[in-house]
Formats: sequence, structure tokens, C-alpha cells
Amino acid sequence: MAITDNQKIDYLFKKIGYGATKTDTNANKLAPNEAIPSPLLIRGDRVWKQSDQIPGVRPGSTSSIVQLYSGADVVETTEDNTATTSRTWKTGLTGWIPPQFGSTYIVSIYIHTSGDAANAASISNKVFVTGSGNNDEWFFDYESGVLNFIGTSLPNGKSFSGKSVYVEGARYVGDYGVGESTGAFTFTDNRMQTTNTNEEIIIEPAGTGYVAIDATSGLIVPVGTTGQRPTGQAGMLRFNSGSNVVEVYNGSAWTNVGAGGSSIVLDEFAGDDSDTTFSLTSTATVASLLVSINGVVQETDTYAVSGTTLTFSEAPATGDSIQTRNFFSGATVDVAKLQDADSDTKIQLEEGTDDDTIRFDAAGTEVATMTSAKTAFSTAVQLASMTTTQRNALSAANGMLIYNTTDNKFQGYENGGWANLI
Repeated sequence: MAITDNQKIDYLFKKIGYGATKTDTNANKLAPNEAIPSPLLIRGDRVWKQSDQIPGVRPGSTSSIVQLYSGADVVETTEDNTATTSRTWKTGLTGWIPPQFGSTYIVSIYIHTSGDAANAASISNKVFVTGSGNNDEWFFDYESGVLNFIGTSLPNGKSFSGKSVYVEGARYVGDYGVGESTGAFTFTDNRMQTTNTNEEIIIEPAGTGYVAIDATSGLIVPVGTTGQRPTGQAGMLRFNSGSNVVEVYNGSAWTNVGAGGSSIVLDEFAGDDSDTTFSLTSTATVASLLVSINGVVQETDTYAVSGTTLTFSEAPATGDSIQTRNFFSGATVDVAKLQDADSDTKIQLEEGTDDDTIRFDAAGTEVATMTSAKTAFSTAVQLASMTTTQRNALSAANGMLIYNTTDNKFQGYENGGWANLI
């Protein structure tokens, strides 16, 4: 036996009215007594995320939220051949805006010659939702976009021969889903990507807030070679995989941060008797670059340096082994202390606040200090020791001091000649 209409109504009443599962007939268990929850499913992918931007009155033109179908742009439907003849018509479009957003969103229905949407929206072609008093009402499912002549009769006085049903109304075409809009971002597992090519990702705290990464592990900055550097902007930070240093753009040039992996960057090339220019890993200057060919250090007037380009005045011969050592990669070294691993041997530029004293420590003992007024030693000072022959080979200048091992005398150079001090 088929399910009775009363049982169907009882199911809907309990499901929709109480969000409960129907477990018995209404005679045996009233809706308030049904105990098993069964709320209606609301699919997240069908939630109208921007529904708050739907106007209370149907707009006169299409926007990014509301698509309008009116005048010559009404939608011509197709008949549902699985239902009885002329009973149901499909727009093929979902998400029509219902009148709960405003009475002007109630769709208008027209029956008119097929293929003539431009002339369909006429009062003479219109059929009304309440019908004509002949049980010929219609019902429009706004979510599925399907029209059904729900009354027992089809519209009174209307012929469907050679005609179609046309719908005038508006659809929601904004974003779907739950949560805040992701804008120009996509999220896959733990990866966030921007959908706009070559655009920055900006994190902007409000007021005096700042960006904090709450972790005890580490932060990986962008990694790339010198050739992969972006167009510099002040404050940019990256790790140069060619020179193995962290570098920052200071507004005019890339400079190393701290000690990095090594303060000396080695590049090696091979001569071919043709090329005179070679690309260095890091920016350099003539003063910071040591160049050798086949182990012989080259005079600085035999080459020029501009940024990362080394240019020889003559092309190195085929088979020549070219090595360059870039000291500090052309960057300025700003240190207040040089010291060994256990910090007991060191040179300090200032031990106290602005005391303007350079201190030299060895094995934990301060052995010398230097100020603008004097240099003081706290241990013995040994002068250079040499023979008379070695002394005479010097390019002597007034004020030089030595110990002459030939004469076993302390000697000083004064007034153009060497003299014994004692």
C-alpha cells in the first residue's frame, strides 16, 4: 500500500517544524515527543556568501551580485517531458532570488511564441501566481529554477501550442561558500598562494601592532642566486645560495647581513682566449677583489670591476685557470669586537659607552690599549730583530726602532741615519 498523505505531512511537519526524525505515527508520538535530532542539511557550497549585498528592491541592471532577466532578456524555459504535458518548465538556471529578499523579486511568468523572448514580457502574455480562479496557480522553485503549474488545471484560456514559458526575475551570482572571502588567495592544505601573478602578499597590522611568528623552530627566507635577485626594495631580505650569506637591500644595493657563511666568496672560471668579461657571484669592487690567473695574483690595472661583472683588459688564454676571492663581497663590515671561539683573545673597539679605547686581550689578559693620546702595553714589547745587512735593506724613515743582532744594540732611525739608543 502506498504511503498516505497524512504520513507524508507528519514527516514534513516533524522534519521542518521540529528538526526531528519521524519514528512513529502522529497518533502514537506527537512531534514534540520525537527525540532523535534530524536538522535540515545546509550545504556549505550552496551558501550565498554575499547575500547581505542583495538590495531590498530588485535593481534595474545586472551587478556582480545580482543577474537581472527582464524585458528582452527574459529566460525562455524548456518543457520537462518527464512530467505531464505543459505542466513543468525548466529555466536551466539555479539560484533565483526569492521574495524573502523583497517583494519585487517575485518572478513574472509569460506564455508566448517560442523563440521570441524580445516580445514575451507583455501583460497580455502574463499568467498570475494566484491563477484565474480556475485552480490554475503556478509555483516557482527559486533554487532549482523550475516552474510548475501546481493547480489541478493549466492556465485558463492559454494555449501551449508553438509556445514556451518565459521567466522574468533575478538570480544570485555572487560568491558561494562559508567563511570570509579569500580574495586573491587559494589555500591547499597548509599552502597559501596568490592567484594574481607578480603581486605582493601584504600583511598589515592595525595601529601599532606588529607581525609575530609564534614558534621556536625557524623562518625560511627566500633562497636564490645572485642572478635571481628581485628588483630591490628597501628592507628586502633573502639568502644568497651562491655566496651562502643572508643579504638585505639597503635602498641602493644588496649587502650581507652579519658574518654569513663566509666573508670571502670564491669564484672560478676558465679562459678561452676570447671572453674578457666574467660574472661574479657577489657584488665587488677592485679594492675588495683578489684576482689570480694560474696562481699568479694580477695587478689591479689589468682588470675592472663593476657590480658583479669582472672585465679583463685582455682575454685570458685558453686553459687559463682564473680565480677570484671577494673579501666581504663589497659590503661594509661593521663590528665592535673580533674574538676567538672561547672569547678570551679579542680586539674590542669600545668596552664601555663611548670610551674611545681599543683594547687588545690575549688568553684572558688585557695586553695593550690604544686611545687618541697614547698606546699603552701591560706586557713586554719586543721590537723587530734583524742584522745590519737586513736593516740597511729597509726603506728607513725617521722614528723607526729595531734591535740590531749584529751589534746587539737597540737602534733608531733619526735625522737620516741609524743611531744606537744606548
